[in-house]
Amino acid sequence: MARRRFFVEQIRGGLAELRGEEARHLTRVLRVEAGRQFEISDNSAAWLAEVAEARGERVVFRILSPLSDPEPPVRITLVAALFKFDRFEWMVEKATELGVERIQPVEAARSDKGLFEASRKRAERWRRIAREASQQSRRLRLPEIADALPLARAFETAAGARYFLDEAGAPALVSVLDRSQPQVSLAVGPEGGWTDAERELARQAGWLPAGLGAGILRAETAAVAGLAVIGNAFLV
Repeated sequence: MARRRFFVEQIRGGLAELRGEEARHLTRVLRVEAGRQFEISDNSAAWLAEVAEARGERVVFRILSPLSDPEPPVRITLVAALFKFDRFEWMVEKATELGVERIQPVEAARSDKGLFEASRKRAERWRRIAREASQQSRRLRLPEIADALPLARAFETAAGARYFLDEAGAPALVSVLDRSQPQVSLAVGPEGGWTDAERELARQAGWLPAGLGAGILRAETAAVAGLAVIGNAFLV
């Protein structure tokens, strides 16, 4: 059975601390004792560690040895138009499991009214979801969950090869991917899709249209499918 992984703030003097809800889960639910081994990451490197102390809301780990975690072959930013928060949370979780480096929520023309302002209160929850998913999938680093931006600004500032998913006769994503560019930005529209003005805005900013087949997918499904296509393409 794979060891569980936890993220810690820092490692100092061969020791690292875990506090709060995760520490309480270890001490009160799992009832861990000194000597139990886990994996930990300080968001830059991963280590095999053992519990040195477990009490209340504080668990102290002692570093045993470094772990070899290869760097991902592609760095992906997901530019995701805001949609219903329950499904957006599901997308955050699955995108994290699929290795996305950054999630940039954006307000699109067809995003439901009020979601942009409400996203400010949701951002911290999305970061907690991403943290839990990162530990479950044993990632080396946590993804960045950025604060929401207007779509035009996100289109202008995204880095690397840039693709926006579109059902309007766009070529298959796998056929237009530039595998020589290990940094990719993928934009996914809201329920109802992009407007013609947004499509033109994307093209003017250097984004290429790409599709995932003839079917009409929910926004969260399209995001996960697109990330899977990109991640798999860079494995071969």
